[in-house]
Amino acid sequence: MAGLTRKWRPSLGLVLGGGLAGTLALSLMGLIALRYLGPELGYRNAAAVLAGVIGMATCVLGYLLVRLLLRPISALARYSAAVRQGHTATPPDHFGTRELSQLAGSVLEMSGTLQRREASIRSFADHVTHELKTPVTAIQAATELLEDSGLSNQDRALVNQIVGANIQMQTHLTALNQVAAARAPEHHGWTDLQALSPWLSEAFPELSLDIQNEAQSLPLSDSGLRIVLGHLLDNSRRHGAGRVKINGQPGHLTVQDDGTGVSEGNRSRIFAPFFTTAREQGGTGMGLTIAANLLNAHGARISLEPSETGARFEIKFPVD
Repeated sequence: MAGLTRKWRPSLGLVLGGGLAGTLALSLMGLIALRYLGPELGYRNAAAVLAGVIGMATCVLGYLLVRLLLRPISALARYSAAVRQGHTATPPDHFGTRELSQLAGSVLEMSGTLQRREASIRSFADHVTHELKTPVTAIQAATELLEDSGLSNQDRALVNQIVGANIQMQTHLTALNQVAAARAPEHHGWTDLQALSPWLSEAFPELSLDIQNEAQSLPLSDSGLRIVLGHLLDNSRRHGAGRVKINGQPGHLTVQDDGTGVSEGNRSRIFAPFFTTAREQGGTGMGLTIAANLLNAHGARISLEPSETGARFEIKFPVD
């Protein structure tokens, strides 16, 4: 912020007031000048001279407004859009008025804070998975050695529990990395359900998919929509669904299944990390969290809507 406030900048009120005052002054001076120059030069010639002078003065005022208002606002908007899309962008170096300088400083500080926060989350996830990888691998190797040795039925049941717990730890570590990665905006683009239809049918053969409005373009890349729909359909499969309807509409997407649905007491926790009602079916409680994080990183929102049967999710994309 020190670099933004070192240079003197006019206030927004001074710029707007000066522009209005200059416009009014030009009009009044034109009338007065025409009154006195008309008899001397002829009204037609006087009007032409005054039009040229007023036009040049107006261009000067326009240039000042563009330089002090339009240019810095446009540069700040472009910078914010680039940061939102995850691109490396150079901060604007021209801030116009005092108020715009303060606004730009706040935006740059907020951007830096958010980027540092996202980096710390990713760094923490990488650190945790790295540090736990060695003991998890050691547990796996130890259980494999125990399984090859002569064990009683009781000891073998205990080893099987350790193996199951080890697999669950590995699954949660993988999901933790996926959650951190989903917060990064890397899936900008457009796609439609028609492009994903073959993959969805192959990945979820046990589900009867009713895909409507397949040609409707959605503001998310193929890779991003594949991740989101993959987790939503996996959630439907784990909760006993046999049929899922996917409907694409301008600006939003709905996914409706005929599974067991979500109880009223669990609706507020459905997107919370590690919350699942399908632990016995291998659920980690991270699928919907990953989908929500990915959508949030791209300006979209997912919600669980009321439904008479099964679960109904609605995704609303940002409207440019």
